[in-house]
Amino acid sequence: MLKRIAPDQLRLGMYVQEIPGPWMNHPFWRGSFKLEKYEDLKTLRSAKIDEILIDTTKGRDIIVEDAPMPAVDTVETSTAATPSPAPEAVKPRQAKISVQVGAEQERVQAARVLTGSKKAIMTMFNETRMGKALDVRQAMPVVQEITASVSRNRGALISLARLKTSDDYTYMHSVAVCALMIALGHQLGLSPEETRQAGLAGLLHDIGKMAVPADILNKPGKLTDDEFTSIKKHAQAGHAILRGVDGIGDAALDVSLHHHEKIDGSGYPFNLKGSQISLMAKMGAVCDVYDAITSNRPYKPGWEPGHSIKRMANNQGHFEESVLEAFIKSVGIFPTGSCVLMHSGKVGIVIDQHPGSLLTPKVKVFFSATTMSMLPIEIIDLATTRSGDKIASYADPSKMPNLPNLETIWASSGLN
Repeated sequence: MLKRIAPDQLRLGMYVQEIPGPWMNHPFWRGSFKLEKYEDLKTLRSAKIDEILIDTTKGRDIIVEDAPMPAVDTVETSTAATPSPAPEAVKPRQAKISVQVGAEQERVQAARVLTGSKKAIMTMFNETRMGKALDVRQAMPVVQEITASVSRNRGALISLARLKTSDDYTYMHSVAVCALMIALGHQLGLSPEETRQAGLAGLLHDIGKMAVPADILNKPGKLTDDEFTSIKKHAQAGHAILRGVDGIGDAALDVSLHHHEKIDGSGYPFNLKGSQISLMAKMGAVCDVYDAITSNRPYKPGWEPGHSIKRMANNQGHFEESVLEAFIKSVGIFPTGSCVLMHSGKVGIVIDQHPGSLLTPKVKVFFSATTMSMLPIEIIDLATTRSGDKIASYADPSKMPNLPNLETIWASSGLN
């Protein structure tokens, strides 16, 4: 039976059938789910929504009497490291990472890390193309540097890594996926060693592309069927390369081979389904796709980050839902670098996130969608501001001809 209830009537064990309004107006990318976590209960009770539709045939009813629950505000969730969940029961745990410095402060250091990481990856990949054995000891310092940056601020390095050129795409994509895997590993509550291995897997997931002819790999136009078949062979080629490397872990082997598998079995190379795919490979699939679709490519411009998150959430059958949900929490519903439209009609770009608050990032406002003209640059912290303004939706830069270069606005450190 479906019932509409007020948010303060929610209780653990209820099945949320629908949260009215646009999905970006609440912190849950899914509309239907079983309410099982105190964190989610607290978030829903405090969200700016009037009512929620529950299904009492799938969960608890408001009239059922239960033992008193602990107060939501005082419940503590352990952040101790625990073993990775089984592939068939992926349950994201509370993140063990928090923003320690602002994105502006971290950006300079993140840029240095990216420069050094790119050089190291280019060397490793090009040596592999020439038939030399990969030395995993060259990769681990890169993973450690990226881990340190992501630990200081999740969004700075990840958003900078989106700014690729066609010449360095393969290398910078590997760095970006490494950073995304580390952030996602933290969000899933993986142990430090598991997270390190996830980062290494992300860094080396595309090593097999070194076995693909360069003219196909760097082709600016649409691939032919034969060329696409050649590209698809990179998964097995990468696994073969890594299998012969001393000190390589199971995670890197698994992700290199299976990061293009899909939950519904439509992926490659083996058409694996659901629980046949490991947690690490499911993580790799999400991180690989997100960076690919948000990056400019020779044959198409990248999608805006927030729009990309929405498209991924609507792509049924591709990703493990719980892993995608954790990924969204790790980068934000409006990731750093997203172009957003405010209720006031102002246009801004997200420059930083608040841990635990998916809908209230820090936004640099600079343009009016009403007059299609520039505004004095203003930074609005939606978590603390009293202006009453909030994000209404993603903004489509292609529909605003007078919009300045977003990368310049996002990267500028001043307010003018």
